[in-house]
Amino acid sequence: MTSKLWGASALALSAALLAAQAQAADAASASAVDAPAADATTIDAVIVTGTRQTGVRAVDSAAPVQVVDSGALTRTGQSDLRLALSNLAPSFTAQAFGGDAANLTLSARLRGTSANQTLVLINGKRRHTTANLAVLAGAYQGSAAADLNFIPVAGISRVEVLTDGAAAQYGTDAIAGVINIILKDDNHGGEISATGGSYYERDGETSSLSANIGFAPADNAYVNLTFENRFHDFSLRSAPDARINASSVVAANPTWPTIIQDYPYANKIAGDARVQLNVGAFSAGLKPSENLEIYSFGTYGQKKATAYENYRLPNRIPTVYPAGFSPRLETLEKDLALTGGVKGQAFGGWAFDLSSTYGKDDHEIRVRNSANLQLFADTGATPTQFHAGDFISTQWTNNLDVSREFTVGWATPLNVAFGLEQRDESYEIKAGDPASRYKSGSQSYPGFALTDAGKHERDSWAAYVDLAASPIENLQLDLAGRHEHFSDFGSTDIVKLTGRYDFTPAFALRGTASTGFRAPTLAELNYSATNVSPTTAFVQLAPNSAGARLLGLNGLKPEKSKNLSIGIVAEPIDRVTLTIDAYQIKIDNRIVGSGALYGKIGGAVVNAAITNAIAANGNVLDPSVGTTGINLFTNGLDTRTRGVEFLASTWTDLGDHGKIDWTLGANINTTKVTRIAAPPAGLAGSALFDQTAIANLEHAAPRYKVNLTSLYSSGKWTVNLVNTVYGPAWSYTNVNGSYFKDKIKTHLITDLELAYKITPSLRGALGANNLFDVYPDGLNKAGTAASIAAGNPGVALYPSFSAFGINGGYYYGRLTYSF
Repeated sequence: MTSKLWGASALALSAALLAAQAQAADAASASAVDAPAADATTIDAVIVTGTRQTGVRAVDSAAPVQVVDSGALTRTGQSDLRLALSNLAPSFTAQAFGGDAANLTLSARLRGTSANQTLVLINGKRRHTTANLAVLAGAYQGSAAADLNFIPVAGISRVEVLTDGAAAQYGTDAIAGVINIILKDDNHGGEISATGGSYYERDGETSSLSANIGFAPADNAYVNLTFENRFHDFSLRSAPDARINASSVVAANPTWPTIIQDYPYANKIAGDARVQLNVGAFSAGLKPSENLEIYSFGTYGQKKATAYENYRLPNRIPTVYPAGFSPRLETLEKDLALTGGVKGQAFGGWAFDLSSTYGKDDHEIRVRNSANLQLFADTGATPTQFHAGDFISTQWTNNLDVSREFTVGWATPLNVAFGLEQRDESYEIKAGDPASRYKSGSQSYPGFALTDAGKHERDSWAAYVDLAASPIENLQLDLAGRHEHFSDFGSTDIVKLTGRYDFTPAFALRGTASTGFRAPTLAELNYSATNVSPTTAFVQLAPNSAGARLLGLNGLKPEKSKNLSIGIVAEPIDRVTLTIDAYQIKIDNRIVGSGALYGKIGGAVVNAAITNAIAANGNVLDPSVGTTGINLFTNGLDTRTRGVEFLASTWTDLGDHGKIDWTLGANINTTKVTRIAAPPAGLAGSALFDQTAIANLEHAAPRYKVNLTSLYSSGKWTVNLVNTVYGPAWSYTNVNGSYFKDKIKTHLITDLELAYKITPSLRGALGANNLFDVYPDGLNKAGTAASIAAGNPGVALYPSFSAFGINGGYYYGRLTYSF
């Protein structure tokens, strides 16, 4: 209660200061009124996203584009780009916690849609995706988007967030919008920054060291380099393991409290993973002449991530682990992206950009502190460490973009842009070592079987045309069309029409209508594995596998979408810029994860068709596990997402006492499942989508999100105050077919940073994220009790879909030296 009161007080203070804006504007001197806001670049910045024209400012764009500069990213106190953007862009929501391997590669999404429906660009070029597919049920199930962890914040100049369907402009994946990350290209100067912090609970220790430098090896060249090292340690937000602390259990096993490490908090699955990351980025360019530039940029990173799995009891394999054991899932990841190109003007004024981009993400999966029970039973020995397999994804994209303006007698010249794109993709699963996949495999994470393994490839090509002009004064029109062909899904044609009319210099109306297309990712099509807990084992069937075909399912179809938006851009009073955009996204044949389809519950067969499908897929499950089933990805439903986005900015002049820059952003969003296909007869009465699967689509994202940022600057001092309101969200916990509703009410999260310029080159900062240590509402107690009664650990305290995490407050300090 106290934290909520303090948070409400912080929000009230911000609102009161914002209300004083009008009075401050009246009282300010004429010279003060003309002074620019510190963050005016976010309004006046020339953008390259959402338009093929040059010289377009964000405030003049016909499409909604929010620009986030490097200073705003730094002031969030987040060294993770994914979390920093979530603090600043109301339509952008970051995954705070993931289950199993997903906890090692957290994702993010726009407008409450799938992470796969947002395209990430680097300097306008398509970024490759992660090879680590999120398969467990939840709001981010199926995510295999670009991993923003491998883009160092210190190397970013700005981020342009296009919150509009843009598949016709940029291709598949851009159904919900585009995140375009612009790297620094300064040819001089730089900075070194060190950050350290931890959660209020004194865990999750975090440190980062970054360096950025720019130099000019020649008068007509630039090189900009960034290096970042980051470490984040485990956090623990678990309840005592119900399997070891019940009085009856202790009476039957009196030695457990003394021999089990960290008793009764032996199960550490609820918390952050440990991440060690080294990543570098570069951008370089050479201009042999005024009309020609040769350029290159890229990133390379290595990440070691480790997450706890469920604790196994001392009676599981006492000969090897007399005190029980806590398996750890570990990934060793290498991520590479490289772009090279040439751009300029030639052939009578035509601008051209010819580029090639290669990206690769390689995960080696290890299981530590584990055992293979059936291998031990058959041979009397088992390893305790396993190589469970590898995920590898690659993407090679080649682009040619050409544009030129033509004078046609309209209010502005007609900008004609067209281009070609060719892309090769691959996704590979490598089998685990023999011990990891023997029969039921290594405990907690069985190695990938030979039937899971395989390499899958796809190629595609596309051609687009984009026409933009103002036929009459104050009217902007932009028409884009795209033809795309996939080697595995055939051809599609998609279009987008964007318009804006400025009724006065202070008021404009804008809108878009577009169609979209998203081919399934190769991971969605081909991922197959066994997911286990101490009491359950579920097989993730590939949609085109023998097991799926036995159930009457046969692969995936592409998603098709229709986007509509309408909005206003206004300056209702002096120094205030306001945008409001309403939107609708309809997605047909949406690719989503199924619910839990049970074959056995408590050892009893409830659906023989499911158990037969598991056998047909070649999977061998742990015989000591009584509840088994399958999950898979399917096109079984349509969705409709509707929402409103609001963004306002202004500044308050305080005379000799400095000034305050204000940004208020909001997103109100709801998704509705509009069609559910009848399940195939092969499922023998099981529904593809249970209550949890539907709730994860419709209600697991916050109903609304509001960000109010107040940046006060005076002399050497800067104070950044961010208040974020997360609306209600809810979903269900499924315990062997019984459903329990978990709710998160509306919460206010306050972030605060105080920075001081110690010398002209040295700046120090102290800050806190979630200043008042707010936690989400706890899980449904009846659901936890039912889970414990079913033999589960019952250690989770908070819903995993919490948009602001489960760790509470975090404090940090930062030193930055600029040169």
